[in-house]
Amino acid sequence: MKRIHYLYLFFLLCGSLVYAQDTLGEEIEQAYVLEKYDEVISKYAQDIEGYSSKALYYVGMAYYMKEDDPNCLKFMDLALKEDENNADAYFIKGKVTTYSEKFNEAIPLIQKAIQLDSTNTHYYSALGDVYSSIQDYGKAMDAYQTSVKRENPSERAFAMIPQIYAKTNQPEKALEAFYQSKDNVTRDSQSYITALYNIGLYEFLNQNYDKAESAYLELLEVTPLDYHAISKLIQVYYGKKEYDKAAPLKKKMYDAQKEGLMEGYLRDMFCFDQFRWNDQLVQVFERYEEGDGELYYKHLFYLLDENNNIQLKIQSENSPFAIQMDEAKYVLGTDYEGTHYNWGIWFQEDFEYEDMKKAVIYVLDNKAEKLLTKK
Repeated sequence: MKRIHYLYLFFLLCGSLVYAQDTLGEEIEQAYVLEKYDEVISKYAQDIEGYSSKALYYVGMAYYMKEDDPNCLKFMDLALKEDENNADAYFIKGKVTTYSEKFNEAIPLIQKAIQLDSTNTHYYSALGDVYSSIQDYGKAMDAYQTSVKRENPSERAFAMIPQIYAKTNQPEKALEAFYQSKDNVTRDSQSYITALYNIGLYEFLNQNYDKAESAYLELLEVTPLDYHAISKLIQVYYGKKEYDKAAPLKKKMYDAQKEGLMEGYLRDMFCFDQFRWNDQLVQVFERYEEGDGELYYKHLFYLLDENNNIQLKIQSENSPFAIQMDEAKYVLGTDYEGTHYNWGIWFQEDFEYEDMKKAVIYVLDNKAEKLLTKK
């Protein structure tokens, strides 16, 4: 009886040890969920003897969130040593290895996670990310498509599928996939914003201006200070020839520039129209500079070649001389291969944009084309 009693106590102790390990794992998990990463590391990362795979995993996740990759990998390896079937540990090792751009090492790690748990759609989207990073877009698409076809699909996969179509020059499929992405990602996420922006862009390029307008208006409800989107919406209204709707948006651009809110090229100018001439794209920009007294370029018409390189620029020039002579505010000119050309076409300050656009097309047809073919 006594021997049996000792054996009974032994099993009780073993049971208590397992229960303690599970409790510890849940305790660390709870701290991790509450984003107490520093606390997890300071309290649980030192004396780890007897830790369960789950406990080790969540300590590693705290390091993961602190972007301490070496310690993260260390704890993932320890977690796998305790439980070689811990799919999440393989997954995180694959993610960290991807961040280190060791893509060939990351692939088998994520594939191992999928082998252990084929129901986790995040594993497939992570595998798609690796293949996308090495530009193996076929395998990337297969992984993303697998994710979205499973139960509880990954938002990441919905976000990446249209980008793969865009990268592989499949605009129609990209547009359809951006609509699907918009319907399947969180509304306040960057993926939602990206989807709306690209829906607007593709619909604009297809001259579906009403659909483009709808996309950009919704985008500006989510991010009202997205000045790139405001510029795109201005282009939509110019495409529809609804210039009155564009006017208050242009004022927003000017006000934001004065307040120092612009970044990149928007600090100097913004695109407000696009049109085609002889199957070439012409993009039209407006600079913020105003006033008289000094020569400056106000409206810039860029003729782009098939590689989107600037082939020629025609600009409206604020001319102090013309203003002094009370002739006009702007004159069309071109700088080409070190020579300045004045085309002798003048505009008052309150000009109609359609008149300037027609004049630029006239210059392209009758003047600038000779420059482009001149050797």
